[in-house]
Amino acid sequence: MIILKEVQTKKELKAFVEFPFELYKGSPYWVPPIISQEMEVFNKDKNPIFNNAKAHLFVALKNNKIVGRIAIIINSLDLKQSQNKIRFGWFDVVDDIEVTKTLLNKVNTIGKQHNLEYMEGPIGFSNLDKVGVLTEGYDHIGSMITWYNHPYYVNHLEKLGLIQEKEYQENKFPFSNVKPEFFKRINNLVKKRYGLHPLNFTKTKDLMPYVDQMFDLFNNSYSELASFVEITERQKDYFKKKFISFINPEFIKFVMDENDNMVAFAVVMPSFAEALQKANGKLFPFGFLHLLKAKKKCETVSFYLIGVEPKYKNKGVTAIIFNEYYETLKPMGVKNCIRTPELEENYASHQIWKHFDAKTYKRRKTYRKDLE
Repeated sequence: MIILKEVQTKKELKAFVEFPFELYKGSPYWVPPIISQEMEVFNKDKNPIFNNAKAHLFVALKNNKIVGRIAIIINSLDLKQSQNKIRFGWFDVVDDIEVTKTLLNKVNTIGKQHNLEYMEGPIGFSNLDKVGVLTEGYDHIGSMITWYNHPYYVNHLEKLGLIQEKEYQENKFPFSNVKPEFFKRINNLVKKRYGLHPLNFTKTKDLMPYVDQMFDLFNNSYSELASFVEITERQKDYFKKKFISFINPEFIKFVMDENDNMVAFAVVMPSFAEALQKANGKLFPFGFLHLLKAKKKCETVSFYLIGVEPKYKNKGVTAIIFNEYYETLKPMGVKNCIRTPELEENYASHQIWKHFDAKTYKRRKTYRKDLE
């Protein structure tokens, strides 16, 4: 018999967070989160997303042992955009379709109680959360900003009548593919034509005054995507503390116009995948040392976000960004570049990378089903 239990206590939340550690134990591809940080995501007193969202966390038990988990999310910002959906994420199960069925039935029940029309997942609270179930690329190491899963997840979802909602691709290319001559020429032309200039940083405190502008530009440049959920004012402060201070300041680039208005931004992160595997969910006693080492010396970097003011799209502004990154990353000895999941329909983003001969090495999907 499969029993569903809603997470109520800190101890139960810890068990919810730690379930994948058992499920993927020994996997060379799964990248564990930091347990304390993952628990903070669901702390209503710390995460401002709960001003706009509700979350119900459940674990599935069989013979008194956790065999599955799910977060069921209602984001009021979805409803503002006429997306009458209930989200599900943090979805992990053993290879037993009855467990998956039990968890998704709960999504259906809660969705119906709130008069919603369909479910979609796996997705988080917003665009800055992890997204999608992996459908290709199971034999590649994951990252700190993506979920990993076994192949049977897809079989479970499709057998239970869920269909594809969105598809994402993940791409990579060797740093040697970067041809600086092209970007230097375009970079100079674009700066002169539009009166633009880059901003680079070596200290986090110096870039912080620009971060609100960056999030505003993120909202503006990503608003046309089907999956978009805006970042609120309170979330800006949260992300500043949680993420910006964690990223090398030289890995964040801004492009400004003559009036110091931001027209483009990009965020790159060192690959923390192997460091997180060594940390195995804990910052202490040695986990933070592995992360610090990865931050200081990295051969692989992840292009996390790129945003361009709509009126500057297709005007070569990204050449300024890539030129600045080339000057930053080459002396560091970076060898590989990976891109975080991008919607298949995000053709503007795909065009940005056309000169790098990137290879798609992973795909992932979100699935949907009408509520019954």
